[in-house]
Amino acid sequence: MTKKKLLSLSQILNMNFGFFGLQYSFGLQQANMSPIYSYLGAEESSLPLLWLAGPMTGLIVQPIVGAMSDKTITPWGRRTPYFLIGAIFCSLSLFVMPFSSTVWMAASVLWILDAANNITQEPYRAFVSDKLDKSQHPLGFLTQSAFTGLGQTLSYLTPFLLINFFAFSESEKIGKLPSTTLIAFLIGGVVSIGSIMWTLYTTKEIPLTEEEKEAIKKLPSGLGATLQEIGLAIKEMPLTMRLMGPMMLFSWYAMFIYWQYIAKCLSASLYGTVDATSPFFRKAELLVGPLGAFYNGVAFVSAFGMAWLARRYGPKSIHGLSLFLAGAGMLMIPLIKDQTMLFIPMVGLGVCWASMMGNPYIMLAGSIPPHRTGVYMGIFNMFIVIPMLLETFTLPMYYETWLGNSPINALYLAGTLMILAAFSVNFIKYKFDPKAENMPTGGGGH
Repeated sequence: MTKKKLLSLSQILNMNFGFFGLQYSFGLQQANMSPIYSYLGAEESSLPLLWLAGPMTGLIVQPIVGAMSDKTITPWGRRTPYFLIGAIFCSLSLFVMPFSSTVWMAASVLWILDAANNITQEPYRAFVSDKLDKSQHPLGFLTQSAFTGLGQTLSYLTPFLLINFFAFSESEKIGKLPSTTLIAFLIGGVVSIGSIMWTLYTTKEIPLTEEEKEAIKKLPSGLGATLQEIGLAIKEMPLTMRLMGPMMLFSWYAMFIYWQYIAKCLSASLYGTVDATSPFFRKAELLVGPLGAFYNGVAFVSAFGMAWLARRYGPKSIHGLSLFLAGAGMLMIPLIKDQTMLFIPMVGLGVCWASMMGNPYIMLAGSIPPHRTGVYMGIFNMFIVIPMLLETFTLPMYYETWLGNSPINALYLAGTLMILAAFSVNFIKYKFDPKAENMPTGGGGH
């Protein structure tokens, strides 16, 4: 394999800055969609089904878009058109979401928003893999983790900051939603498109050679050929990627439970109510903001140290430890009655979130053939969305019976599954070469 020109840290930061806006958008969903649905009158047991947009669009859109981006030839590159178009629709959806007047309007806008995010995300990850030499994969993908942490930190904090520093009312509503929620989504729309535009301005794709273009032109085109390519890629999936399946199943099933039920869990464990009309529910909802901001802040800070640890000890071992810390943290949350003590388990969640956004992709990028980067990045997203779909359809089946209609028990389940994910990491076969991974991270130009 030809060694690519090494990029400087500033170039890697510019290249990944678009993830800041993408993850600001994602953080707004995590922190606000369950409360939005509750304000619009949704039943608690229906929350998983109302979150269906993310996993369904990811399952359908990302593999197809990833495969298409491998074969795209435009004056702007293979990947760029996809994440630009996705960012535009993402921003438009963020502007519309807070004006939703019914549950199904909000759910419909969420489908468009998640489809747009999915159009953007995997071509973006393939773009990063295309640009970087393998020795810089840890720094590149964990820089994405850092911007994930920063974007989500600010998205979680936005309502809190509007209330505490800009004197917005905690209880004032515009329509059926709090005014701070509306403003947060409008800010998100600006941040989403702005960050992507910065990356496009500062970072260009590596141009395809004439030989590569000719090879792409000879490949069959159309949706049928794309689906056939996805099927063939799944059949020929590298062993390392296959063995990551159980780890991804347990961890993402757990995270989806956490995002859906953390607000209601805190309302129940701290205030003894899950009634959306209660002022205590609003207090718990607002508490999710600082807690989410804190764990994403931990993710932002720890991602850079994790890049060094991954180069030294390997992404596999670091990821296993990170998953265990998150599981332990989730099990602690319902037991804590002092709000300030809740920040302790958030440290484990933050370290894990940084790892989940980086270390699996380091292992993946090191095990897949370069000419199939886009399609395998898209397929790997199925390892995320299939657990989410399973959670969506299975949790309502046992939420009232096995979990006793209790969001506290839902958090206990999430913590247990995260610890199982940590143990399943041991079964992944991944070749780690410290000499190759510890190469210099500075270097030349675009």
